[in-house]
Amino acid sequence: MTTIETPRAVKDLVVVGHGMVGHRFVEALRSRSGGENWRVTVLAEESDPAYDRVGLTSYTDGWDRSRLALPGNDYADDEQVRLMLSTRVEKVDLADKSVLAVDGQRYGYDTLVLATGSRAFVPPVPGHDLPGCHVYRTLDDLDGIRADIECMLEAGNTRAGVVIGGGLLGLEAANALRASGIEPHIVEMAPRLMPQQLDDAGGVLLSRMISDLGIAVHVGVGTESIEQLTHQYGSPTLRVKLSDGNAIEAGLVIFAAGVRPRDELAREAGLAIAERGGVLTDLCCRTSDSDVYAIGEVAAIEGVCYGLVGPGYTSAEVVADRLLEGVAEFGEADMSTKLKLLGVDVASFGDAMGATENSLSVVVNDPVKRTYAKLVLSDDAKTLLGGILVGDASSYGVLRPMVGAELPGDPLDLIAPAGSGDNKSALGISALPGAAQICSCNNVSKGQLCDAIAGGCHDVQSLKDCTKAGTSCGSCIPLLKELLVAEGVEQSKALCEHFAQSRAELFEIVQVTGIRTFSELLERFGTGHGCDICKPTVASILASTGSDHILEGEQAALQDTNDHFLANIQRNGSYSVVPRVPGGEIKPEHLILIGQIAQEFGLYTKITGGQRIDMFGARVDQLPAIWRKLVDAGMESGQAYGKSLRTVKSCVGSDWCRYGQQDSVKMAIDLELRYRGLRAPHKIKMGVSGCARECAEARAKDVGVIATEIGWNLYVGGNGGMSPKHAQLLASDLDTETVFRYVDRFLMFYIRTADRLQRTAPWIEAMEGGLDHVREVVCDDSLGLAEEFEAEMARHVDNYTDEWKGVLDDPEKLSRFVSFVNAPEAEDPTVAFTVRDGRKIPLPVPVVRSSKEES
Repeated sequence: MTTIETPRAVKDLVVVGHGMVGHRFVEALRSRSGGENWRVTVLAEESDPAYDRVGLTSYTDGWDRSRLALPGNDYADDEQVRLMLSTRVEKVDLADKSVLAVDGQRYGYDTLVLATGSRAFVPPVPGHDLPGCHVYRTLDDLDGIRADIECMLEAGNTRAGVVIGGGLLGLEAANALRASGIEPHIVEMAPRLMPQQLDDAGGVLLSRMISDLGIAVHVGVGTESIEQLTHQYGSPTLRVKLSDGNAIEAGLVIFAAGVRPRDELAREAGLAIAERGGVLTDLCCRTSDSDVYAIGEVAAIEGVCYGLVGPGYTSAEVVADRLLEGVAEFGEADMSTKLKLLGVDVASFGDAMGATENSLSVVVNDPVKRTYAKLVLSDDAKTLLGGILVGDASSYGVLRPMVGAELPGDPLDLIAPAGSGDNKSALGISALPGAAQICSCNNVSKGQLCDAIAGGCHDVQSLKDCTKAGTSCGSCIPLLKELLVAEGVEQSKALCEHFAQSRAELFEIVQVTGIRTFSELLERFGTGHGCDICKPTVASILASTGSDHILEGEQAALQDTNDHFLANIQRNGSYSVVPRVPGGEIKPEHLILIGQIAQEFGLYTKITGGQRIDMFGARVDQLPAIWRKLVDAGMESGQAYGKSLRTVKSCVGSDWCRYGQQDSVKMAIDLELRYRGLRAPHKIKMGVSGCARECAEARAKDVGVIATEIGWNLYVGGNGGMSPKHAQLLASDLDTETVFRYVDRFLMFYIRTADRLQRTAPWIEAMEGGLDHVREVVCDDSLGLAEEFEAEMARHVDNYTDEWKGVLDDPEKLSRFVSFVNAPEAEDPTVAFTVRDGRKIPLPVPVVRSSKEES
């Protein structure tokens, strides 16, 4: 007997809220078998469909809303989903099983899902509602902040902004202010930054690192009041009074002091509310009404609200499964977080605070390298419970999935500083069990990823499409790449998501095609809008292959801050001025001029390790006036700001030293004048020593030349910095002409083939054949490219022009150098100094005045 199934009636589902979690829920429901039996209406309060709120700060880079849009957020190809934007719900009627929107439209439901999220918490301090006070929650919020910043910069009364709250969101907001040219202050009531994620030691280190980047940190203090002042120039200014008696004058205030669940609809409807707020649900995310569910930040699952996207996605998946007659329940939430702002790495995972009874902690605190690592272990020291990483979070991707599992080795080895032995040998994705969760946002295990790879997913994008891993916060993407390599899949060397080519391949494309703009290269060989990886990389390639001014036309918008202003930004927001002094040889009149300029503009001066004179503390609008004096006197930019040749250091050589075997000063001058302005993947430094005593420390440079009795020894691949490397001997006893020929070839080979931001030492180490291969290419011309390399260098030498002279001769370029709009002559309050032990020291932020001083 044949059984004929009767088609199920289509049910009406109403989703209130269209954030990341609400969108995830709709996608999960409609993508599964049985999802076709639900007719979905999504009521969104905002005018934008679901967007990446985790990446909200990136909106400030270009102010393009479409860049944050989540894929498929308009459901254009799904006739069963109706999206209603700008539709705020004002009432839920449980008896009538309907919701009422503010426009009077009523929507009936069979099942209701509340995904209303949370709202920013604004402490009830006096003045919290004054003009200039903002929250940091939505795209519209950021538009309001942007408008106030533009007014601040135009009026020029103050360059300070106050962020109240030092958690994840507060640091994001401070970063956004800093990127907009505002000097941020962070005010945190707890005794440390990120108090929910970091312990005292980690918080102290983070505060120190954030402070050194020009962000003022006030911890252990509250906000007593906010007052509106009228500045002497007529623009309104806010005074934020702190509980320690200090006050900060600022142009705007941002509240990032936490969030509160938006449970008002549920309260008024009579649904059960958790003791600390949020719609109370069981582990199925079902509320006290069996036809109503709550997901995301508004849901208090068994009384607990989770403010991260990972648990929110889990709740969305649970409800989707339940509506399709599944048995899913909300398990243990992963509250791991990873943040990178201004180059500072922070990560927290599992039981980071060691709340588990009898847990043990292993800590490595390195104040010199500014790293802090802590692992929380079970009482037998075998199982990882959680951890904290500050300064270096490179181990986060592998450590986090190990939470709850037995460690593969000595826990101290897993967090010991690099170079302290075999410490990282046990740490790798191969050590993880198949059940280890690689993507906590989307609950994807290593085993699932391995199955996807075996099924034909052989790159990161296909893994993301197949498993959803890496599609949310993105912190697990490095692990996806590592897993592909571990599974024997050869990986792409794509520069970024916008270019499938490597930097070296893009270099060749630019050379062959003659493309001279980023937009044309992107249109023909890339996708999307570009990012902060590919833009400066392409800018460097264009500079390396042509002679256009770095601020010419479209190129200007690609540069980072230093290249944008042709000066090196300092911790207090001022800039340094570094004239070129080839070989350290300087005329008396130039010494006098530098002293006069430093005196006139109030600059701090210092002799650098590269034999130059730095002048610190210049405002943006002062830079052209300073450089006009230097250029008129015959000096030029030392390019201390660029990924290019920085300096060629020398000893006094045979002219003055009794041990000198060759004229090291002339060699250094000739090298610097030949390679000045040469753009590269990273900065380049050189040194020339007149004998083996090595007074110029040439073997610590990318290119080192050391005199011998009959000529010169040429060394390459020495780097300073965080991972010092001694240069290695490339060739010995060379005549001067051969030195230049080999250096030409070496530098052009490096510029063509190195990755972005890769210095010469790691470039040689990563190359198959290492130094031997470099020697074959440079000295033996094994690739037959020597003549081409030398011709390219000759083009550079013939076409070199001083970048600052180019600015001074072009009114359009000069117009960039103002501290703020319409006020080029105003004093810049961000440039402040103090005197310590007789030395002039920059203050990283505007001076904070005491309320007692004001009276």
